[in-house]
Amino acid sequence: MRQVIAMHGWSGDSSGWQRWKEFFRSKAWVWESYERGYGETAKYSPNWKASPSSAIKDRRVVIAHSLGLHLIDNQVLKNCTDLVLMNSFSKFIPDGIQSRPIKAALKGMQSSLGTDNEKEMLHKFLNKACFPEDKKLMPPSPITKGLSLNGRKQLQGDLQLLIESKNLPTSLQATTKVLVINGKNDNIISTSTRNLLIKDLIHHLDSKPVLWEIDNAGHSLLVPELIERVESWLNS
Repeated sequence: MRQVIAMHGWSGDSSGWQRWKEFFRSKAWVWESYERGYGETAKYSPNWKASPSSAIKDRRVVIAHSLGLHLIDNQVLKNCTDLVLMNSFSKFIPDGIQSRPIKAALKGMQSSLGTDNEKEMLHKFLNKACFPEDKKLMPPSPITKGLSLNGRKQLQGDLQLLIESKNLPTSLQATTKVLVINGKNDNIISTSTRNLLIKDLIHHLDSKPVLWEIDNAGHSLLVPELIERVESWLNS
């Protein structure tokens, strides 16, 4: 059996994977998406389905965007065979001189949630995440559709989790095959943070991760052909 479990990032939702889900299902993959419940869609955490056989060629793929790597249940990550990381990180706030302004900005975002400044803050984040790509390619999200009361609390808690991120999740197995995809124009994640992820993965994994750097792409990675490329890589 070939399965995919996808995890969206901060402020996103499961509907953002719709085109991915349709394409992978057309190629006979079983697809499920996590949902953090920031908006009106209820929170949902999938798990691997039992294979009809004990075939050793079963594939269990996790695709995670940004903070998504740190939101996946331990058992899901522990039992995946392949991991695709899209503009992700092991530790979000870099060490050194860069740390202070980044932490201050994140704390400012936290304090804006639930206030009159919330809408402006969220749309500023969305514009920054989409740049330099066409914002029209961005599917509707809790930012554009509206947060729920519980979703706002979840969003605030997950932002704290992002601030406190320090390392790769301990449940990631050394045998996992990893593909890292970075947008070269990502305005959310710093270069030092991206470099640290690769360094941490090399230290942790048995095999060196594969790195793709996508030209003219930002944090949201709104690149239509990326779906086919990822599926092709998984089959290689």
